Amino acid sequence: MPEENPTVLVVDDDPQMRDSIGQLLRSLGMNNKLFASVSDFLKSEKPDGPSCLVLDVRLPGRSGLEFQRDLAAADRDLPIIFITGHGDIPMTVQAMKGGAIEFLTKPFRDQDLLDAVEAGLVRDRARRTSENALAALRERFEALSPREREIMVEVTQGRLCKQIAGDIGLAEGTVKVHRSRMMRKMKAGSLPELSRMADKLKLVSEELQHC
Repeated sequence: MPEENPTVLVVDDDPQMRDSIGQLLRSLGMNNKLFASVSDFLKSEKPDGPSCLVLDVRLPGRSGLEFQRDLAAADRDLPIIFITGHGDIPMTVQAMKGGAIEFLTKPFRDQDLLDAVEAGLVRDRARRTSENALAALRERFEALSPREREIMVEVTQGRLCKQIAGDIGLAEGTVKVHRSRMMRKMKAGSLPELSRMADKLKLVSEELQHC
């Protein structure tokens, strides 16, 4: 399916700055949504496609840095470009430690903002691609039978078919059949590839927790 269009979200209580950024983005054909405060932003719907957030540090209500912490606590991985008219080194360090893409002091060059926005969208595209791949992997795993899931966990822990058969009380040939079906359903071309899938699904760690 084609990727949805990216959207740049802008939160700044200065209407002139907000409109200026919006015009710049629109001049390059970029979708954007403009907000005067964090509360306005929170009332809006999340974009369907890749997105990044251009966020003023000083805002009415929740500040930009406080909102960055809120997003992290909510496990919402939204790339942030901070803008401010009153930046200092501790503020910049705090923002960058929190994972910000860039920290720009007003007035900034249009190109610096556009470069930061592009970096943010690249990061969000990569995140979405990774999340979609993991969702597809989970779907394949859930399509396995309970026995196939059990054997996948055993195989990715380095157990041989003969050992697995002895543990679960099946003939070795039966285990091999289950393993072959499991590999095909998971679309794994090799055991190392299957092990990487198990790591992404955190199968081994989950299994150990239940021991």
